[in-house]
Amino acid sequence: MNIFVSKCIEIFANTTLHYHKFDNIDATPENPFQPGTIDDVLFRKNWIDAVQWHMEDIIRDPNIDPVEALALKRRIDKSNQDRTDLVEDIDTYFRDLYKDVVPAADATINTESPAWAVDRLSILALKIYHMEQEVKRTDASEAHVAKCGAKLAVLLEQQKDLSTAIGQLLDDIATGKKYMKVYRQMKMYNDADTNPVLYAKK
Repeated sequence: MNIFVSKCIEIFANTTLHYHKFDNIDATPENPFQPGTIDDVLFRKNWIDAVQWHMEDIIRDPNIDPVEALALKRRIDKSNQDRTDLVEDIDTYFRDLYKDVVPAADATINTESPAWAVDRLSILALKIYHMEQEVKRTDASEAHVAKCGAKLAVLLEQQKDLSTAIGQLLDDIATGKKYMKVYRQMKMYNDADTNPVLYAKK
């Protein structure tokens, strides 16, 4: 397996476990990595994903107070922007890493940048963790446990396939068979100059 992908899997799995030591969306993480390193970025990426996973659970409570729900929705919006910023930081890392690679004349581009594929790997780590918890439940029916066990097998297969694909993509970029371009996300609804509801109030 590609070394970087192995690092991602390890950091995402450990960070997911670390979040669940607190299981609190307001907890302060204990980041073991040096600030500014790619390991630090990967840790913070998965931590945000874990917190947002649980915020999405909370906001779906049918009895949630509407005021609390609106505040949580605003927090989820901010989390989404932070998540996007971290994905772009990962792509910046790759762009710098491969800046001296000269693409082959017949090099092709991928449908997504490496970082957005890594983003999916982070989410998969959370899906796997939570599906494992469902399989371990002692208060659930046998049918539920069996159904979740089957889903867990699919998620693990998906993690293996995605890891292989990301590794192949990175190897191809490193050897010039593929090239990458970074398109910054332009979320217009976050911008007071491009969201008509916001600029109409100016």
